[in-house]
Amino acid sequence: MTKPRSSGPRHRGSWTVIFFALIAALLLPGATPAHAFAGAAFHTQSSGNRGSDVAALQHLLGARGHTVATDGVFGSGTTAAVKAFQSAQGLTSDGIVGPNTWGRLVVTVQQNDSGPAVKAVQSLLNAKRSAGLAVDGVFGAGTATAVRNFQSHAGITADGVVGPETWRNLVWHYELINFSATMCDQNPDGNTAANWATASSVAQLEAAATSFASTGNGKVPVGDAGWEHGGPIPGHASHQVGVDIDIWPIRTDSAQCTAGRITWQSATYDRAATRQLVQAIRAAAPGHVALIFFNDPQLIAEGLTTQYANHDNHLHVRYV
Repeated sequence: MTKPRSSGPRHRGSWTVIFFALIAALLLPGATPAHAFAGAAFHTQSSGNRGSDVAALQHLLGARGHTVATDGVFGSGTTAAVKAFQSAQGLTSDGIVGPNTWGRLVVTVQQNDSGPAVKAVQSLLNAKRSAGLAVDGVFGAGTATAVRNFQSHAGITADGVVGPETWRNLVWHYELINFSATMCDQNPDGNTAANWATASSVAQLEAAATSFASTGNGKVPVGDAGWEHGGPIPGHASHQVGVDIDIWPIRTDSAQCTAGRITWQSATYDRAATRQLVQAIRAAAPGHVALIFFNDPQLIAEGLTTQYANHDNHLHVRYV
């Protein structure tokens, strides 16, 4: 790699230090380099999706005159409203909110504005940057500050105006998994900060964990997901784009969050409970589970998981 030219011998050492410091920042796992969102794009949402991105588009539908419940669940009512909006905009009326539909939905808002579009901004800032804003639809000084902070975080112009670029970066930004009464954080590869994924992936996992909690088989142990802004993480060939999440199998003593890690061949492996977990994952995200790698031959025979090398001791869920 060619070193940057210095302005003269007196500055060569300082420029070299700065150069390698920047390289280290870019390569450090989980680091947040400047302009980290260069590949930011609107995540496509459709029937069966959940989460803060869905709640935001529901608020935006309201701003465009198509009011629906802002429950963060892309159900039949949201699908109908999206189709009506698409038809009115001359877009393909398929009920799928891709980049073109997002582009027509978003509304530029700034300080002193009010309404559902402002609620969409506030809810996304809360979900993705823990802004702690009241979702009241009033774009006051607190919201303006939170917007500028996010824009600085994203490496874009920090003017406090939520236009198309800010919307795209805000929707794209990943969300932190909420480890609460239903899940625990397990990081076998030492990637302690790899707990981020797309808003829909996080919401669908959390819904599955809530459902699984009713079985009385303990918490869902979650391994590595991804970094806040994506990218490769040690020990994984995937997990780069916010849709891959690892989960440990369930134990017969329900101690998967406190005891040792097991495989499907271990004496303490609870196949029935792990089956219930897989079923909960699939039920919480209809049409949005691309695969679940896990090598239990019985679950594979039942069509619940797929065999893949090195997946004896964890389930790899990929959302779509």
